[in-house]
Amino acid sequence: MLNNLSSSRFRQVFHLTDLTSLSISSVGPLFSIAAAGGVMIELAGSDVMWAILIIAIPLLASAFIFRLLNQHFPNAGASYHWGRQVMGARYARFQAIVVIVAYFSSLPPIVMPAAQYTWALFFPNQNAPVLALFMISAFWVTFAMIPLLMGSKPTARFTELFLGIEVFSLAILMLTALWRFPLLHVKVFAEPHIPWTGIFIAAVVASTIMDGWEIDSYAAEEAKAPTKDPGLSGILGALFAFGTYAILFPLILHETPLRLISNSPDPLSAWAFRVFPSAHWIILIPILASTAGSLWLTTYILSRVLFALGRDRLLPQHFTQMNTRKSPYLAIILPLSLALLIVSLELWVPSLDHLFQVVLSSAGFFLTLEFFLDSLSASWFLTKIHRHQWPHAGDHQHLPLRILSYLTSSLLFGLLGLFIVLAPGLMGSSIDWIVGGIVLFAGFYALQHHGAQPFYVFDPADFIEVKSPDK
Repeated sequence: MLNNLSSSRFRQVFHLTDLTSLSISSVGPLFSIAAAGGVMIELAGSDVMWAILIIAIPLLASAFIFRLLNQHFPNAGASYHWGRQVMGARYARFQAIVVIVAYFSSLPPIVMPAAQYTWALFFPNQNAPVLALFMISAFWVTFAMIPLLMGSKPTARFTELFLGIEVFSLAILMLTALWRFPLLHVKVFAEPHIPWTGIFIAAVVASTIMDGWEIDSYAAEEAKAPTKDPGLSGILGALFAFGTYAILFPLILHETPLRLISNSPDPLSAWAFRVFPSAHWIILIPILASTAGSLWLTTYILSRVLFALGRDRLLPQHFTQMNTRKSPYLAIILPLSLALLIVSLELWVPSLDHLFQVVLSSAGFFLTLEFFLDSLSASWFLTKIHRHQWPHAGDHQHLPLRILSYLTSSLLFGLLGLFIVLAPGLMGSSIDWIVGGIVLFAGFYALQHHGAQPFYVFDPADFIEVKSPDK
């Protein structure tokens, strides 16, 4: 019997506006383009928008599917809990590993650029010493802990402030770029040597710039309207992210020579320096704001997953312990500390850098896998459980969403298969071994017999303990 429920209960404080700002900021459009845009352009060339469109279609569809699942199963564990409710305990344990890997592997690639952008802001023409990068990384990790440990509402307020800086700067950049377009315009030639294989791999990489909007699903227990707002704000966040990329990527491609942005560590800055010559701070400040928001909001998602797993006894219950502001402090501090450890190993042990880069580059695969598993859960829920067992199933059948879930599941499964087949040729053979090893571990963990385990089903008034046989 699980006990001490009141001490492990979040405060319901988020309005729709809070959840929407979290969803938009978690995507971090400026940081996403700066961090992943160069790799995507290297893989897909001037056809990079095709890669974004390929992944955007199933992910935008997933936003509507997530809304449905949130309406039925609001829970801090979100993806993991949906799998537990619909597909059973083993499926949920497999999905738990996928979700943890997806979001944790996204943290170090945020911490390191934050340090590099900070150094470039103050010392634009100097190489950063290793110690300096480590100290700045430690600063940003500590800074990210502050709003998270202060509680959910302060986290939303911090996020709104940093999002305001990002959106205002983004608007100024785009308006200036459009005004100077006749002067900056360069010819974009279609590269005959860019195969569709590169575009498909770029599409999987693009999942790292299209994810994050689903944070409102993990904030469902903290929403004032937990069966209404979560999911809706995610749709708005996903549409905002796609709209931003649909405007920015064509501008970058048509105003910057391809040689300057292909495989660039920061194509956004290369373009921005052409828009605002000799004013590096104009772009670095909003990129830093975007990076900081992405850091603590990615940690927020991971902390809620760890909390939910601790509550369901799949992880130590220490992850459910909260401070006086109702923040699960261990679930916040531990992932950020481990991310800093990985960054420090990258800095001081260069021989490990390639291994870490391959592992961290698999984040796109596991994010895509997470969305695929969610779509599969929705497909089964709408086909079998909802139609025959749910109390109000006769009132609405969700036929359009059921068809959408089939389409999304098929598209994402196809992308995962293409990644496994094509990625070794473009990213090195070790990528399949690493991805395969993690998937096998998740499968082994899922098949372990844990017996009949209690798990929580969230109710706006209280948590309800449910016992279900292991499936």
